[in-house]
Amino acid sequence: MATNHSGASAGSVALAFLSGALLGAVTAIMLAPQPGRDSRERITGYARRTGEDLRDIKERATDAVEDVVGRGRELVEEISCAVREALDAGRDAMRREREMKSLD
Repeated sequence: MATNHSGASAGSVALAFLSGALLGAVTAIMLAPQPGRDSRERITGYARRTGEDLRDIKERATDAVEDVVGRGRELVEEISCAVREALDAGRDAMRREREMKSLD
Protein backbone atom coordinates (compact mmCIF):
# COMPACT_ATOMS: atom_id res chain seq x y z
CA MET A 1 0.00 0.00 0.00
CA ALA A 2 1.23 3.52 -0.72
CA THR A 3 2.85 5.50 2.05
CA ASN A 4 3.18 9.23 2.45
CA HIS A 5 6.35 11.13 3.38
CA SER A 6 5.86 10.40 7.09
CA GLY A 7 5.63 6.64 6.49
CA ALA A 8 1.90 6.28 7.22
CA SER A 9 -0.04 4.11 4.78
CA ALA A 10 -2.88 5.56 2.75
CA GLY A 11 -5.30 3.23 4.52
CA SER A 12 -4.25 4.40 7.98
CA VAL A 13 -4.53 8.03 6.90
CA ALA A 14 -8.02 7.38 5.49
CA LEU A 15 -9.05 5.54 8.65
CA ALA A 16 -7.78 8.39 10.82
CA PHE A 17 -9.64 10.91 8.66
CA LEU A 18 -12.91 8.96 8.79
CA SER A 19 -12.57 8.39 12.54
CA GLY A 20 -12.01 12.11 13.09
CA ALA A 21 -14.96 12.98 10.87
CA LEU A 22 -17.20 10.56 12.76
CA LEU A 23 -16.11 11.88 16.15
CA GLY A 24 -16.63 15.46 14.97
CA ALA A 25 -20.09 14.63 13.66
CA VAL A 26 -21.08 12.86 16.88
CA THR A 27 -19.81 15.79 18.96
CA ALA A 28 -21.71 18.29 16.81
CA ILE A 29 -24.90 16.24 17.08
CA MET A 30 -24.58 15.82 20.83
CA LEU A 31 -24.04 19.54 21.35
CA ALA A 32 -26.82 20.64 18.98
CA PRO A 33 -30.17 21.48 20.58
CA GLN A 34 -32.53 18.74 19.37
CA PRO A 35 -34.51 15.86 20.82
CA GLY A 36 -32.58 12.75 21.89
CA ARG A 37 -34.36 10.55 19.37
CA ASP A 38 -33.24 12.77 16.48
CA SER A 39 -29.69 12.73 17.81
CA ARG A 40 -29.66 8.93 18.04
CA GLU A 41 -31.03 8.61 14.50
CA ARG A 42 -28.40 10.98 13.14
CA ILE A 43 -25.61 9.19 15.01
CA THR A 44 -26.87 5.85 13.69
CA GLY A 45 -26.92 7.25 10.15
CA TYR A 46 -23.38 8.62 10.45
CA ALA A 47 -22.14 5.34 11.91
CA ARG A 48 -23.78 3.34 9.10
CA ARG A 49 -22.31 5.58 6.40
CA THR A 50 -18.89 5.45 8.03
CA GLY A 51 -19.08 1.66 8.14
CA GLU A 52 -19.98 1.62 4.45
CA ASP A 53 -17.08 3.96 3.68
CA LEU A 54 -14.67 1.75 5.63
CA ARG A 55 -15.88 -1.36 3.76
CA ASP A 56 -15.38 0.48 0.48
CA ILE A 57 -11.85 1.50 1.47
CA LYS A 58 -11.09 -2.08 2.52
CA GLU A 59 -12.37 -3.44 -0.80
CA ARG A 60 -10.32 -0.94 -2.80
CA ALA A 61 -7.22 -1.67 -0.72
CA THR A 62 -7.73 -5.42 -1.16
CA ASP A 63 -8.12 -4.97 -4.92
CA ALA A 64 -4.98 -2.84 -5.06
CA VAL A 65 -2.97 -5.41 -3.10
CA GLU A 66 -4.24 -8.22 -5.33
CA ASP A 67 -3.24 -6.22 -8.41
CA VAL A 68 0.24 -5.56 -7.03
CA VAL A 69 0.72 -9.21 -6.04
CA GLY A 70 -0.49 -10.38 -9.45
CA ARG A 71 1.87 -8.01 -11.25
CA GLY A 72 4.69 -9.11 -8.95
CA ARG A 73 4.06 -12.74 -9.88
CA GLU A 74 4.10 -11.83 -13.57
CA LEU A 75 7.41 -10.00 -13.14
CA VAL A 76 8.94 -12.93 -11.26
CA GLU A 77 7.88 -15.29 -14.04
CA GLU A 78 9.27 -12.97 -16.73
CA ILE A 79 12.58 -12.62 -14.88
CA SER A 80 12.75 -16.37 -14.25
CA CYS A 81 12.28 -17.05 -17.97
CA ALA A 82 14.97 -14.51 -18.86
CA VAL A 83 17.40 -16.03 -16.34
CA ARG A 84 16.71 -19.55 -17.62
CA GLU A 85 17.31 -18.41 -21.19
CA ALA A 86 20.54 -16.67 -20.17
CA LEU A 87 21.75 -19.78 -18.31
CA ASP A 88 20.91 -21.99 -21.28
CA ALA A 89 22.75 -19.63 -23.62
CA GLY A 90 25.75 -19.59 -21.28
CA ARG A 91 25.82 -23.38 -21.09
CA ASP A 92 25.59 -23.63 -24.87
CA ALA A 93 28.43 -21.14 -25.28
CA MET A 94 30.59 -23.07 -22.81
CA ARG A 95 29.81 -26.33 -24.56
CA ARG A 96 30.74 -24.85 -27.95
CA GLU A 97 33.93 -23.39 -26.50
CA ARG A 98 34.95 -26.77 -25.07
CA GLU A 99 34.20 -28.45 -28.38
CA MET A 100 36.30 -25.86 -30.22
CA LYS A 101 39.21 -26.39 -27.80
CA SER A 102 38.96 -30.16 -28.07
CA LEU A 103 39.15 -29.90 -31.87
CA ASP A 104 42.35 -27.81 -31.69
